[in-house]
Parts: sequence; structure tokens; C-alpha cells
Amino acid sequence: MNFKDSVVLVTGANRGLGKALAAAAVKAGARKVYAAARNPESVDIAGATPIKLDVTNAADIAAAVQTIPDLNILINNAGIHVVGGVTGPDALNAARAELEVNFFAPLALSNAFAPVLGGNGGGAIINILSALSWASFPTTGTYSASKAAAWGLTNGLRNELRAQNTQVLAAHMGYMDTDMTAGVDAPKSSPATIAAAIVAALEAGQDEVLTDEPSRQVKAGLGAPRGFYLGEARA
Repeated sequence: MNFKDSVVLVTGANRGLGKALAAAAVKAGARKVYAAARNPESVDIAGATPIKLDVTNAADIAAAVQTIPDLNILINNAGIHVVGGVTGPDALNAARAELEVNFFAPLALSNAFAPVLGGNGGGAIINILSALSWASFPTTGTYSASKAAAWGLTNGLRNELRAQNTQVLAAHMGYMDTDMTAGVDAPKSSPATIAAAIVAALEAGQDEVLTDEPSRQVKAGLGAPRGFYLGEARA
């Protein structure tokens, strides 16, 4: 699937990776790029068209489907991270909030736009996941669970939409230099670099892209005798 001459929708496009993805789609020659945000006035991307879209709002999703009947590429980027583990005092509320945005929203958007994509020749869905789809830390427990669910969703979409020729790309990465990771003391990739890797992977026909060294290391560790996701062995 090529970005050139395509119609693209990027959710959560007012900052971070979403903004970089919308800019990358414009650079790749997309015919039209819709940059979605709850507040479209917060979107400032040359060559992109702001669109109001709260990914947790069914009415907003329905309106987007009506607005973009010629969509070719859906990029489910919008996400939230509530810092905390699965045993924290607010774990249930955090998990519900993260699942709503990180799992149920991509599910709803993909279901809503799948017939549109199929009618336009198949197109593509890109789900922005994380190396934390496969690993969890004390500060990422509920977030990791939501991204693991989104990974499972992505694999399900790929299998079910193959018949209509829709490419479904899972994009994994480690920490990026965005507002979401401002308090994280760890190496971080540039959102523009990650966005470029995602564009290249889609155009190469890939189903999964590991966009940086941390995501490649975590994925490789899944097959180790003691997988990275198991954490340290008990004494």
C-alpha cells in the first residue's frame, strides 16, 4: 500500500507521533491527510486538514466515516498512558481509561472504516502499538495490558480483513521523545524517525514493523529460555 495519492486519517494528530505521522503522510505524497484531534484547532500541520474526532465518541466516528468516504489508510495512533501498575490503588480506573482509548477506540474505528476501505480497493490500517505490548514494568502495568490487547486486535483485523485486501500493519516502538514520556529517564527516539519507518514498512507491504532497537530487542527476547516479559527470576 502506498501513501502517494492516498487519502489518510491519523488519530491523535495534534502532537507527538500522530503529528509526525500526518506530516510524513503529506511528505510521502498523500492526496489528502486528515489530522484528527478532539480539538481540531490544536492541529497545525502544513498540508493536512484538521478534523474533530474524539476516538471514544461514537457520533464523532460516524461523522468521520461520512466525511471521508474515499479513505485509503487509517492510522490508529491516539493513545493514553496512566502511570501505574496493575496492583495500584487506582488500577481499575486507569485500566478502563486506557482500554477505552488504546483498545476499544481502534476497534470501533477499524470496524467503522473497514467497509469504506474495502470499497476503495482494500487500503490499509496501521495500529500504533508498543514494545510494551510484550513487556510490563511497575509503572506501565495497565498500559501494557491495553497495548497487549491492541496487539491481539491488530492480529485479528489482519486475519479477518485479508479477504478484502486490507493491509494491517502493527507498529511497535520503545520510548519516544513526546509529552507522554516527559518523565521517563531512558533513551528516546525521534517521532519523525519512527514515523518514517512506519511509512516505509507499509509501502514495503509489511505486516509488522519494529521501528527501533528497543522494540527489536524486546521482540527477540520473547523466544529466550526465560522471556524478557517474565521479569527477574524469583530468588
